Amino acid sequence: MAPQAREVNFDGIVGPSHNYGGLSPGNLASMAHGSEVSHPREAALEGLRKMWLLFGMGVPQAVVPPQERPDLETLRRLGFTGGEGEVLERARREDPRLLAACWSASSMWMANAATLSPSADAADGKVHITPANLAGQFHRSLEPEGTARVLKALFPDGEVFVHHPPLPAGLYFRDEGAANHTRLCVSYGGPGVEIFVYGARAEDPPGRGPSRHPARQTHEASLAVARMHRLEPGRVVFARQNPEAVDAGVFHNDVIAVGNENVFLYHAQAFADPRGPLEEVRQKFAGCCGGEPALIGIPPGRLSLPEAVETYLFNSQLVTLPGGSMCLVAPTECEESERARGLLEEIVQGDSPIREVRFAEVRQSMRNGGGPACFRLRAALTEEEIRKVHAPAFLTEALYAQLTAWVGRHYRERLQPADLADPALLEESRRALDELTQILRLGSLYRFQRAGA
Repeated sequence: MAPQAREVNFDGIVGPSHNYGGLSPGNLASMAHGSEVSHPREAALEGLRKMWLLFGMGVPQAVVPPQERPDLETLRRLGFTGGEGEVLERARREDPRLLAACWSASSMWMANAATLSPSADAADGKVHITPANLAGQFHRSLEPEGTARVLKALFPDGEVFVHHPPLPAGLYFRDEGAANHTRLCVSYGGPGVEIFVYGARAEDPPGRGPSRHPARQTHEASLAVARMHRLEPGRVVFARQNPEAVDAGVFHNDVIAVGNENVFLYHAQAFADPRGPLEEVRQKFAGCCGGEPALIGIPPGRLSLPEAVETYLFNSQLVTLPGGSMCLVAPTECEESERARGLLEEIVQGDSPIREVRFAEVRQSMRNGGGPACFRLRAALTEEEIRKVHAPAFLTEALYAQLTAWVGRHYRERLQPADLADPALLEESRRALDELTQILRLGSLYRFQRAGA
């Protein structure tokens, strides 16, 4: 009998420097809203309210602190000298886009932070975690070191959790984590089929691959993570993204497909081969899990690729509720779209395990191209493994109240591009993060804390 297990969502907290830098080519929302005024306080509260919604439905929920920003160390490495205020001002004058990258709050999207394989899938019976190298985007390539540090703090037991280093940086092993990874199973504690989705192979000519936009994930990176996590070939499927979907704004697979337990909801144009990977999923699911997965394909006539990207319907969180039914937590953009809302109603009224839809407002994140599912790193954990996780990170009523008040004390209501050169914003961010590590009892997590120790 499979051990009892639950899926825990580890959501990133939106950082104080949430801004619209327009840093992510291929991400249509990010590029469309570049240089607009952002609202960090509202962004953080939207993220917390989404976590609270999940918590209220009985879904285990934990929080992940944001990374230290600005990344002054990177700015100094790139030749900006002087005091901290001088570094910020000179970067603003000479390379404002670089300054925005070093202030980016993109670590809030934990779906890109790492790939996690549960103990039920690994040959050694341990939970395997690999931070993504995010080598395809400069602003995100600054994150892996901080990601590794915080994940080791949250999953500290070396007998239970295996922490791998990020894959080598470079075009060959571009890795963007769980945003291109889905697991299907009968129960969280039982064996599963892990689906890795990639957009390119190493042999694709640079700049002349199947899509106009550089692929975020390579086949070679997906193969490497599966090997490192000790996954058996009979439990792994590798599927290539449809280049047309990538060009339509599907920069990660979680923009066009979502899975949970035995359900896989996907757009019919998600994959380059529309049938092969799904048939492989069926066969391998039957072999390792038993039974038939519920594969729910949405044809383009029902929802086009542009509509899927605009509403982020497939970037909904699909979760199992305590009673066993499933709920789709969708962005409010789906509620406001007649076609998307109608499609969700059809799904709920059909014969799939998805019986409910709830809507979450995360507009500040959506304007940068991140929906509800982008916030969370999913972890299927046994009860014993849950007890080994850093306990203060789990959301409770008291912690939710603390974090809400903390955001109110430290976050600016508005942030415009010129503010990124303001030394006061740096000090405000440091005070906020210092207090947060005390709330979450994480010790000296950040460089500025260790430097001042």
